[in-house]
Amino acid sequence: MRWTRTLNVVDSHCEGESGKVVVGGMGAVPGKTMFEKRLHLEQHLDQIRKMLLFEPRGAAWHNANIIFQSSNPDADMGFVILESTEYPAMSGSNTICVATVLLETGMISMKEPVTSLTLESPAGLIKVECDCRHGKVRHVRFTNQPAFVYHLQKPIEVEGLGTITVDIAYGGMTYTMVDANVLGFSLEPNEARELCELGQRLKTAAAAQLEVSHPINPLIPGITQTCFMGPLERRNGQLHARNAVIVSPGRCDRSPCGTGTSARLALMHLKGEIKSGETFVHESIIGSRFENRIEAVTEVGPYPAVIPSIAGQAWITGIYQIGLDPSDPFPNGFTLSDTWLKAIA
Repeated sequence: MRWTRTLNVVDSHCEGESGKVVVGGMGAVPGKTMFEKRLHLEQHLDQIRKMLLFEPRGAAWHNANIIFQSSNPDADMGFVILESTEYPAMSGSNTICVATVLLETGMISMKEPVTSLTLESPAGLIKVECDCRHGKVRHVRFTNQPAFVYHLQKPIEVEGLGTITVDIAYGGMTYTMVDANVLGFSLEPNEARELCELGQRLKTAAAAQLEVSHPINPLIPGITQTCFMGPLERRNGQLHARNAVIVSPGRCDRSPCGTGTSARLALMHLKGEIKSGETFVHESIIGSRFENRIEAVTEVGPYPAVIPSIAGQAWITGIYQIGLDPSDPFPNGFTLSDTWLKAIA
């Protein structure tokens, strides 16, 4: 085999959202914490992200995770998240994929009926409870790092639309939160392209006009996502809502989005729409669901915050190797605006 790099990959999806998990072939990556490893990958090994996610090996809707041993004595394993245009501090769907892959492949021993894990993400330690039966992870609930609201009901100017009122919230990534109904969306699959195009414009405008800086770790990226929020309603006493999260460079998250849900829980709590311990069912644009709640309240710097938990399920879809032939003319892959909205480097 002529490959200059070979990676062992387990493909999976969480409620429809792709989550590749690299389980071998990386070797040592400098950094004591997952955030330090994230920085090293971004600054020195970004070719790996492009090889995994860009065409011809990847696609616009793909995400990836790299598994690492953690130096933290409280963690069972660590992982770094790779997306099309960034290295998020946290991702809910990817966390559920990672936990499922670790247990179902035997990298960590599965205990039935419940396996408890602690995973180190770049955002910090994540407690995970996995319901398991007959070798299958049937349900995963993780407790996220704190989520909070940077800006409440702030006007931004969007070219072609005028003034739009948005909220800015952090749930592991930072979101421009906007009322879908106000913009004429019902969050159905046939609206996906229009949602992507507008979502990109909204987050770009918000990032240019509203200042954010994570009070604990200013190296965490600023506003990079848009969450279109469907109406909140009670069904048989339980809170429900639909959403569509737009992931750069412009596609819909297929899952209900764990960090977007965390951000929405923080916003709902600040507005008095939800109590701690109350279940909130969040639905994606394809109808998949996360069951969520606020476990506790806290503070992050000057911001009141919540500690959210998110629950869903993942499924393994493939196990394979990916490699790089030294004669391949596309070692860093490529993107085209027909599917990526814009070509990205």
